[in-house]
Amino acid sequence: MAETITFRPDEDARRALAVLTQDGTSVSAAVRAALIDAAKAAAQDRLRAEAAALAADDTDRAESAQVLRDMETLRAW
Repeated sequence: MAETITFRPDEDARRALAVLTQDGTSVSAAVRAALIDAAKAAAQDRLRAEAAALAADDTDRAESAQVLRDMETLRAW
C-alpha cells in the first residue's frame, strides 16, 4: 500500500499545481512526476558538479591522460 503524504502548498505551489493539472492530470500524479523530475535534476546537478571538479583536478587529468597513452599501446596489437 502506498504511503500518504500531506503538505500545505503556498501560493507558488498552488499556481504550479494548477499548471500541472490543467490538462486533467490528478494532483497526486502531478506531485509524483514533479518529485521524480526534481530527484533526476538533483542527481544530474551532482554529476555535473563532480565532472567539473574532476575536470579542474590537474592530477586526475594527468592520470587519465596516462591511462589513455597506456591503452593506445595496446591498440597496436
